[in-house]
Amino acid sequence: MGLPTVFIRLTGCPLRCVWCDTEYAFSGGNIFSVDKILDAVTGYKTAYVCVTGGEPLAQKNCLILLNALCEAGYDVSLETSGALDISSVNLKVSRIVDLKAPGSGECEKNLWKNIECLMSHDELKFVLKNREDYQWASAILLERYPGLLKKNIPILFLPVQEMLDPTELAEWILEDSLPVRFQLQLHKQLWGNRRSK
Repeated sequence: MGLPTVFIRLTGCPLRCVWCDTEYAFSGGNIFSVDKILDAVTGYKTAYVCVTGGEPLAQKNCLILLNALCEAGYDVSLETSGALDISSVNLKVSRIVDLKAPGSGECEKNLWKNIECLMSHDELKFVLKNREDYQWASAILLERYPGLLKKNIPILFLPVQEMLDPTELAEWILEDSLPVRFQLQLHKQLWGNRRSK
């Protein structure tokens, strides 16, 4: 967070989270070859590239794109819902798995075997709508997968913008001494909900 990063947003998503802020990525977009994408990324002069969506793994050529970005020497991350299998993703890629809490309306789509695939350079993210989501996420970490906290995998808690007060979430984390990283969507703090090019 905070590093100049090129975001490559792929069209399509099999989920319909109630608080989704990128519904425009469900359909449409433009078709580009991997070479054309690499050329465009070069123009931004940054080492960091994030492939996101929608759900990027819903695109059949996502893995090819991720491999090409790695081979080109970029520091690559993948923002994924956690509903699709991440085991085939290039191990050089930082896989940011966004587990869906009950408030999303898509909790049943979580592919739990993805958690076992996570390594220290990956991240596990929880976007939380309310106190119930916070309690659910805490139980995942403390009861269902207590070993995660020992694997040095960054675990992020984010409030849904305009649904959960960030200060309230921060206070819950502090009260419970929960060893997670509080995070806000920095791009929204800087530019609001404006769509990028």
